[in-house]
Amino acid sequence: MANASGLLVIERILRDRQGIWQQIVEDRELPKLTGQMLVSSVVALAVYGAVLGSFHSVLMALTSAGKLPLLFLATLTICLPTLYLFNLVFGARLSIRQSLSLVMVALTVTAMLALAFAPISLFFLITANDYSFFKLLNVVILALSALVGLRFLTGGMRVLNEHGLLAPKVAPAVPAADPAVPAVEPAKELVTAGAANGATPAPAPVQIPPAYGPQPLRPQPRPPAQPTPPSMTLLYIWILLFGFVGTQLAWTLRPFFGSPEMKFSLYRDIDGNFYAEIFRTIADLF
Repeated sequence: MANASGLLVIERILRDRQGIWQQIVEDRELPKLTGQMLVSSVVALAVYGAVLGSFHSVLMALTSAGKLPLLFLATLTICLPTLYLFNLVFGARLSIRQSLSLVMVALTVTAMLALAFAPISLFFLITANDYSFFKLLNVVILALSALVGLRFLTGGMRVLNEHGLLAPKVAPAVPAADPAVPAVEPAKELVTAGAANGATPAPAPVQIPPAYGPQPLRPQPRPPAQPTPPSMTLLYIWILLFGFVGTQLAWTLRPFFGSPEMKFSLYRDIDGNFYAEIFRTIADLF
């Protein structure tokens, strides 16, 4: 399983995610792992893009098969330097390879979930040939897949935080010298009256120093809670930034579905925005 390539890497991510996180922490064979995830993501997104474009025509299906992987990879290329520089500014010790592999895990999960939804999308394409419904359905599918992928991203960042990679390296503290142990006084012999007559003296009782006697239990202070590192907080800001860049880029690269009332075109004029189009589609549907 560890040597699986291509699409089999998703099985390792889902079944052995701790092994994936450990490999990223150790910075071990990350170029190979990233290449496997890249191939898996591109193939899965291309298949799902073909499903989206098949609503219009075969030519639109082929175009969307190329544009959907381009959408995700271009968004990653635009936003990854921001995540890496955020980590550097706040003292995180992640390399660029570790940051890329971490984000690629989320992208691979997103792409594979979208591919898993492809038969459902095809089913509604055949049985309910409604453009507004089909477009809204696939937007929900992509949003749900992205949310699951981002959950993997935050989970991986927490693991890196537990290994101390999101905080500056702190020099180990010098241990304090142990306090002096009180010297044990020698036990004093008790001389009895019979000892003077040659009788065996009674054994002297052993005196236990107070430091070694039973001590009352004192409540131990709780260790202070570790504050959330700034890199972890900025990750959520970066996720929002990634979402805004991705949706705007999707609007720029449209069409992916292709309205049946319009002829095939590779690109459309940039007017309006993604969110206004979603609200308009919901209004048309109801």
